Amino acid sequence: MTDLTAAALPSLAANVSVPTYDRSAVRARIVHFGVGGFHRAHEAMYLDRLLEAGHTEWGLCGVGVLSFDAAMRDALAAQDDLYTLVTTAPDGSSTARVVGSIVDYLFVPDDPEAVVAKLADSDTAIVSLTITEGGYGIDDATGDYAPRDEATLADLDGANPPRSVMGLLTEALRRRRDAGIPAFTVMSCDNIQGNGHVARAALLGFAERRDPDLSAWIAENVSFPNSMVDRITPVTTDETRAAVASEFGI
Repeated sequence: MTDLTAAALPSLAANVSVPTYDRSAVRARIVHFGVGGFHRAHEAMYLDRLLEAGHTEWGLCGVGVLSFDAAMRDALAAQDDLYTLVTTAPDGSSTARVVGSIVDYLFVPDDPEAVVAKLADSDTAIVSLTITEGGYGIDDATGDYAPRDEATLADLDGANPPRSVMGLLTEALRRRRDAGIPAFTVMSCDNIQGNGHVARAALLGFAERRDPDLSAWIAENVSFPNSMVDRITPVTTDETRAAVASEFGI
């Protein structure tokens, strides 16, 4: 069995597809919060295909916010940010692809300022989100912004640097506005009806409490596209890992 690393790619079995593009030349113009199974099997996979087609400006920088995201940080670090995506067809046959679109990963508890700096960088064009419905802090009954998690409440009280998703986005957009840098797009990929509207309500609700003028600027300059999400990716188990090792040698 081969441990997955960049150096090991040429030695993987012939039944494993691997990136042929130069990952060192990839620009991480998308920052994604919540590098879970759904993201790795969908958005990151689509971007891997774009990179194979020569669009090297659309790599990913993953971001973990919660304490349990340390496990993803450590797993990706050990594998040079690579991972194996296995797709199973209705007839039971499987194909494996090593996905190379994630080229960096930042863990907020390690260095929140590094995350803000990446978001504020002019090269960042899209910030995508899979933070679950609870990550937006929108009251289902009223549609109002009503956050309850400790990190967001601390950021609303003026924590510096911020550590919540909305706090990080707001601070980065403040820096972009002040520097004359155009805003990024905020793209929710969560399974919520009208997820773009929900993301907009959350970010504007947070910013309004911190800086009404900035909230108005965000409302005018940030795009919040809606997306349709109706797929679930099974959780990776020890049995999954054993099957990949057995069938694909990784």
